[in-house]
Amino acid sequence: MPRTSPLDGLRFAFGTLTVFPVRVTRWDREAARGGMLCAPLTGLAIGAAAAAVGLVLLFLGAGGPLAAVATVAVPAALTRGLHLDGLADTADGLGSGKPAEDALRIMKQSDIGPFGVITLVLALLAQVAALAQAYDASWARGACAAVVSATVARLALTLAARAGVPAARPEGLGAAVAGVVPVRGALLAGVAVTGAAAAVAAVFGPYDVARTALAVLLSLAAAEALLRHCTRRFGGITGDVFGGLAETAATTALVVLSLG
Repeated sequence: MPRTSPLDGLRFAFGTLTVFPVRVTRWDREAARGGMLCAPLTGLAIGAAAAAVGLVLLFLGAGGPLAAVATVAVPAALTRGLHLDGLADTADGLGSGKPAEDALRIMKQSDIGPFGVITLVLALLAQVAALAQAYDASWARGACAAVVSATVARLALTLAARAGVPAARPEGLGAAVAGVVPVRGALLAGVAVTGAAAAVAAVFGPYDVARTALAVLLSLAAAEALLRHCTRRFGGITGDVFGGLAETAATTALVVLSLG
């Protein structure tokens, strides 16, 4: 097997987690490891694109709410809505109360049930409301919130792909990336993203440094709680669970950043 280069990991990350025209040249455990370690970089790119669209609307005279809607729409478009779909499917699977095998079958169905619809609507409303508040405070705070939330959402995927977390199915994206990231690598990624987010927030003052770091940590804690619950209920993780983790982390980050 040829040696994995950093570019293989980047291609895997952007080719599987975004719609950017990147060709995945390798689909194996080594490439998946690099790809999941690079997942926060895809979030950084998506968040920057989302913030750019929101800022353009603000500068054209749109208000904070409209800019917030656009900012939420961009990540959905750049991921083909896969994370939102995963959130809805995960909610349906958990809400069904059925055994793991039946719950996984419900999650694979193309339709969305009542639990999925309710969860999806509430998550999107929370994201838009939090971003609107951030934009109303200042365009810079809104842009920062968009970038931080998108990045921490993908960081949650890095942590979920750590060694020791099993796959619920033998096929699919969940099986391809489950357990590929060494625990040490996942922790280092978490420290790096938290430190970078806090450093960026330093332009707003010491309070924002603490609040941003707390937002990252609480986002990861919320995603970890969901991960553990899904692992107990389904026997492991799936691609849908990864999507649910990303949206949970993003929503938590935005809510925490809107407080205080």
